[in-house]
Amino acid sequence: MARSSSLTPNPELAKHWAKRYRTTIAASTSTLLATAVSHPIDTVKMQMQIGAGNPFARSVREMYNTGGLRIFYKGFLAPLATYTIVRTANFEVYQRGKYAFSSAIGMATGKEAPLVTVNRPGSTPTLATVLCFGAAGALAGCVTTFLACPFELMKNTAQVTHEMAKKDPTRAFNTMGQKYAGKGTIMIAKEIISQHGLLGLWKGARLHMVRDTIGTSVYFMTYESLKQLIVKYQGSSSPTSPTAVAIAGGACGIISWLTTYNIDYVKNNYQRNCLETAKGEKVTMPKINYYDRTQLRGLSVTLFRSCLTNAVLFSSFEYVKKRINNLDDPIAD
Repeated sequence: MARSSSLTPNPELAKHWAKRYRTTIAASTSTLLATAVSHPIDTVKMQMQIGAGNPFARSVREMYNTGGLRIFYKGFLAPLATYTIVRTANFEVYQRGKYAFSSAIGMATGKEAPLVTVNRPGSTPTLATVLCFGAAGALAGCVTTFLACPFELMKNTAQVTHEMAKKDPTRAFNTMGQKYAGKGTIMIAKEIISQHGLLGLWKGARLHMVRDTIGTSVYFMTYESLKQLIVKYQGSSSPTSPTAVAIAGGACGIISWLTTYNIDYVKNNYQRNCLETAKGEKVTMPKINYYDRTQLRGLSVTLFRSCLTNAVLFSSFEYVKKRINNLDDPIAD
């Protein structure tokens, strides 16, 4: 058989690499789809948090009157490209962490490793499996903060520039919001760096890390455990039953946001205040107050968006991963 040219497509090699990097491929493609679905809702949520606290319908109406349909996709370039990178990294760290923690827990307890328990048909969540998923999720959320923070800051800024631009031009900080109005993601990044230096892209990074460490831990813990329970009570032979995946995906999005929404509210407002303040001026960190209803602005929208997004995300992730797993690997290691 003639050797393939380097320019000639090689289906066998493609299958081999697809199986080897199935998590990366599944995570990236599912993130692209989920981001396209969720971004307009996320834009409205940001307006409700940063703006005057108007209800969902009024926020949508005012945003449409301000910029038409295009305004709902403000900042879309950043999450489309960068969320794919961040989410893929998140899934990769989680997958590797999950196996590492499972092995460590099994060795430490002298009992069956958590992932062996989970993959046994008819099993239910145990303390060991929940801890394994929670620890791996926390690790993933913490590690990917460095990547995620700048991208989320640029996205959030692009989404609320029309609100920031309404600030009184006579205010002492000389309308920093005006500097970001009408600019795309790349130009916003350049403006942030020019005003606050390169580290300005990591404004609010500590709050971001706290939110994502807690939230991602709860996220994967809920998804894996609930999926396992639903599969058991369905009597399904597949650990990735489509119904179980969709329900668990939607639920994990809701529960993770319920545990971290106040942190997200404070983070977003702190970042907004930093960008509206001249370099060198002190910015007071807002306090997280679980009894302050203003910190729950946009919560219902966020829960709806997160439920929809994660149902789509995990359904497409598991589907793509299953299809790749079913491929024959002609160049097995």
